[in-house]
Amino acid sequence: MDIKLEPFSESDMQYVYDVEYGNLADHTWMAFNGPYFQDPIPTWPEFQQQADGLIDHAHHRLIWYNHRIVGEVSAHWADGPLQHWLEIGIVIYQKSDWGKGIATASVKIWIAELFSQHTELPHIGLTTWSGNTGMMRASEKIGLLHEGTIRQVRYWQGVYYDSVKYGILRTEFTA
Repeated sequence: MDIKLEPFSESDMQYVYDVEYGNLADHTWMAFNGPYFQDPIPTWPEFQQQADGLIDHAHHRLIWYNHRIVGEVSAHWADGPLQHWLEIGIVIYQKSDWGKGIATASVKIWIAELFSQHTELPHIGLTTWSGNTGMMRASEKIGLLHEGTIRQVRYWQGVYYDSVKYGILRTEFTA
């Protein structure tokens, strides 16, 4: 499987917008990526304003699969300026690219890259919700451990779902 994680570049941004939100988007990913937040679809000018912060950012990468952009991985500090608690995320833009192992392989590569970037970090986490069974399965396939469930805190379409936390220690990942 030919998967690479590459920094965002200015030349990629129009395509990223089109496949994520624009005329090439199927928007299915939005039903699983925290839909309870009800994030609006940005216009191209709004996306361009955000895009500047993505270009060459150490915690954002595009996923290239068979020489085309199919998604992105990210990381953020859950503890803000303390910078000891790193959480990751992933989006595969098109439903037609789901179920191919792209997310599983990409997250493995991403975790390895982040542990390499942050040599002092013992732990990397991922938080999803019980409505995203695909992400829960992928997390377990990668070797992330189920570290906690906060029951019935994610409200979506009249139903309460659980917030589900996964994580892996450096020693577990390199074993």
